[in-house]
Amino acid sequence: MSTLSLAVRDSSTMLRRNLLHARRYPSMTLNLLLTPVMLLLLFVYVFGDVMSAGIGGGGSDRAAYIAYVVPGILLMTIGGTVVGTAVSVSNDMAEGIIARFRTMAIHRGSVLVGHVVGSVLQSVLSVVLVGAVGVTIGFRATGAGVLEWLAALGLIVLFATALTWIAVGMGLISPNAEAASNNALPMILLPLLSSAFVPVDAMPGWFQPVAEYQPFTPAIETLRGLLLGTGIGHNGWLAVAWSLGLTVLGYLWATSRFDRDPA
Repeated sequence: MSTLSLAVRDSSTMLRRNLLHARRYPSMTLNLLLTPVMLLLLFVYVFGDVMSAGIGGGGSDRAAYIAYVVPGILLMTIGGTVVGTAVSVSNDMAEGIIARFRTMAIHRGSVLVGHVVGSVLQSVLSVVLVGAVGVTIGFRATGAGVLEWLAALGLIVLFATALTWIAVGMGLISPNAEAASNNALPMILLPLLSSAFVPVDAMPGWFQPVAEYQPFTPAIETLRGLLLGTGIGHNGWLAVAWSLGLTVLGYLWATSRFDRDPA
C-alpha cells in the first residue's frame, strides 16, 4: 500500500475509535451540549425582552432577538464541543495508549487526524441539535437560500477544524484531564465576550476592541448574515482568515508537540 493509503486507512481506524469512545461515554458530550442550550433558553425567555428592547432602541421584540442570538449560540456550541477534544487527547497521553500506538505499524499522524475529524463531526452534529432547539423556539433562517446554507455549513466546518486543532494542542500540553479542561476554557469564554448576545456597537467603548478583534465575532457576524440575509461586509474574509490562521497554528503546534514526546 502507498503511504497515502496507509494514512487514510489508519486515520479511519482512529476516527472509529474516537467515535466509539464518544458513544460509550456520552456524559461529557451531553454536558457540553447542555451549556449552549441553557444559555439559549436563558437569554431568550429570561432576558429576551430586555435585550431586544436595548438593541432595538426601546421596542421589545423577542422574535427579533431569537434571530439575532441563535447564530452566536451555534458557534459557541463549537467552542464547547472542542473542550471535550482537549480532555480526550489529554487522557490518551496520560493513560499511555499513545505510547502503545507508537510501537505499532500505524501512520504516526493518524492518531491526531482521528481526534480532529471525530471532533469536527461531533461539532457539526452538536450545531444541528442546538439549531433544532433554536427552530423549536422560533428561529427562522429567513435570508438563506441553497448557496447561503452551503456557505454556512462550510464556515461551521472550517471554524470547527480551526478550534479543534487548537484544542488538540491544549490537550497535548496538559498533564491531566482537569488541566486540559481549564486550558481549553477560553473556547467557552471568548464567545461570551463577542457579538453573540449584543452588537459590538452597544458595548462600552473600552470593551469594544476585546469583542471586535477576536475570531468569534467575525465568524458570528458572517453566519448571522448568511442565515438572515443581513450585510456581512469585511467579516466574511476575516472569519476565513481567522479560521485558516488558527488551523495552521494549531496544526503546527499540535504536531510539533506530538513529535517531541518520547517514542
